[in-house]
Amino acid sequence: MGGGSCDELLGELEGRGVRRAKIGGFDVDGVLRGKYVSLEKLRSALSSGFGFCDVIFGWDIGDVLYDNTRVTGWHTGYPDAHAVLDPSTRRIMPWEPDTVAMLADFRDEGGGPHPACPRGALKRVITHAESLGYHPKLACEYEFFLFKESPASLHEKRFQKLEPLSPGMFGYSWVREGQNKDLMTAIFEGMRAFDIELEGLHTETGPGVYEAAIRYDDALRAADKAALFKVAMKQIAHEHGLSVTFMAKWNASLPGSSGHLHQSLWKDGENVFSGPASEGGISKHLRHYIGGQLACMRELTALVSPTINAYKRYVPGVWAPLTATWGFENRTTALRVVGAGTKAARVEVRQAAADINPHIAMAATLGAGLYGMENTIEPGAPITGDAGEGGEGRERLPRTLAEATALLAESGRMRKILGEAFVDHYVRTRQWEVRQYERAVTDWELARYFEAI
Repeated sequence: MGGGSCDELLGELEGRGVRRAKIGGFDVDGVLRGKYVSLEKLRSALSSGFGFCDVIFGWDIGDVLYDNTRVTGWHTGYPDAHAVLDPSTRRIMPWEPDTVAMLADFRDEGGGPHPACPRGALKRVITHAESLGYHPKLACEYEFFLFKESPASLHEKRFQKLEPLSPGMFGYSWVREGQNKDLMTAIFEGMRAFDIELEGLHTETGPGVYEAAIRYDDALRAADKAALFKVAMKQIAHEHGLSVTFMAKWNASLPGSSGHLHQSLWKDGENVFSGPASEGGISKHLRHYIGGQLACMRELTALVSPTINAYKRYVPGVWAPLTATWGFENRTTALRVVGAGTKAARVEVRQAAADINPHIAMAATLGAGLYGMENTIEPGAPITGDAGEGGEGRERLPRTLAEATALLAESGRMRKILGEAFVDHYVRTRQWEVRQYERAVTDWELARYFEAI
């Protein structure tokens, strides 16, 4: 960043009463790792980048060091990675009005994208889309559960017998939304002030569960907003004495939490997914985009279902897709075509849950769609009715992280789309995750076997 523009930016921030910055980036699990810095340090970081300990790519979601990674580890000594700030991501933090937040990209020694950087993986796919003449617009919508709990009480209760924000199964409840009007206002206004515009917010089916739809944007900004939404939601909940979870399935007896992705491609100001009524309102571009995602869906599942818990959502009757299928306005399929024949024509990726890393999930699905367009892959007939297992020719989606990771490890297509180094690192992190689960003794096992065996 040039000295003049850096001075202008810092002058603008100082004029708004900003006294410090919070800078950082996302790891493979979607956790925002960052730190506070002075404005003087921000000046230096904007000018020449800054060092950030690369252990953020060498440990898991619980800060336990991996034993199988190549990009960093004991064998490298965990050096600093070179981080480069993206000034376009700056936003004042509404809950800390004297603090500006800014995201960074991580670079390798040669100045290219760091092999483990999720934002870098998405930028790689966006660049490819633009080389084909397309401008991707994406959006994310999340479901999440709210509880009358603090971080301390969650741990004291060992995440059991939690008190939800509101009781009962009450989807689209005008009443519940009104009863929590102060929180609803804080979410809407807080997100807007944090440059995350919401199109909708409503209760879903379950105690204390809500769904928020983030307004679509250019692909990178959409991913940033989706990732920052979780960070902001946790802060807003905390300000109101609440806790929030984006787990895919926090309770076996309740529906899971989705993280659906809406996607479209534009060229010369026109949505290339919209087609004539004679073709069902969709273009050949959208057909092939869907075809590519279906062809790659089993292989990319680990990238959109990144946790052990995500696969607890893949059970009949709870709105999660079980097969690689598509359909028009069909909420049982993995890919749902919305707005066919209109300028809002798009595909909704329903496979993803709320536990996604948005940068990775968007990179994988966008890349697979582009692969379909480049190879003119036809998707087959759309599904009408229930798209669950049992239909002829329907490919079953992986049911465990181990199965999904094995498929990704063997996927030449996803390695080409996201980069060999990125996929290799990601696979190693998921293999680690599986091993941590395999050695765990669960409450279910204790209750089932302790006395009876």
